[in-house]
Amino acid sequence: MRKTFQLHVEGKNRDRVLDAVKHEIRKYIKRERRRDLPEGADFWDFDCRFGRTKDVAEAVHLSALTGLINEVAGEGGAQFHVEIIAKPGKRTPRAPGEADPERDDMQEGDEGV
Repeated sequence: MRKTFQLHVEGKNRDRVLDAVKHEIRKYIKRERRRDLPEGADFWDFDCRFGRTKDVAEAVHLSALTGLINEVAGEGGAQFHVEIIAKPGKRTPRAPGEADPERDDMQEGDEGV
């Protein structure tokens, strides 16, 4: 998906347009994740770029898109450009003895709940 979204649409409420844009992006991601994975791939990964225009779009993480969209809308921006390209991903196993990052802050005797 490579698209420039307009937030000012004549005759439409700006908040509803913003909700529709977020819905379209989420729908695209869900549709891409349903596709069959190629041989040897574990999951669908996404290369994302975001900017106010196509020329100034920078690489961002997928989880940051909604926050960036809200930021542009909060500042009163008229448009923004989003690129989301699906690519097959392969998980890399942890090395033996490598600590789990989620459990690093736990002390001995604590239980992970």
